[in-house]
Amino acid sequence: MSWQAYVDSSMVASGHVDKGAIYSIAGDSKWAGSAGFELSAPEIQEVISGLSGKPDKLYSEGLHVAGERFVLTKCEDRSLYARKGREGVVIVKTKMAILIAHYKDGMVAGNTATTVEQLADYLIKQGY
Repeated sequence: MSWQAYVDSSMVASGHVDKGAIYSIAGDSKWAGSAGFELSAPEIQEVISGLSGKPDKLYSEGLHVAGERFVLTKCEDRSLYARKGREGVVIVKTKMAILIAHYKDGMVAGNTATTVEQLADYLIKQGY
């Protein structure tokens, strides 16, 4: 399956993600994504910093994704969860990739998290 197919079929087609992207773990390249859902270089560096166990700045200043500021609500070993009103993002890292999923008002955050975490588990089992 192509990286774009993971975004389209495994994330967006689930009905729990309205837009998503996959970046390299180093943040130096975008492998796939929904149209118009782009992270700037500083934004991807914020994500990498948070996933590297340094979320303090993100808790105080927010997490920026695709030009929007989100409030970081949870940081785990491989995951970041952030909200902005009734929408939010779930970000999960694998061995080689960073999965970024956005959910909109009306979607259930827990379903988005489950969708992205399960895709991450699958990719890790595949060596990615």
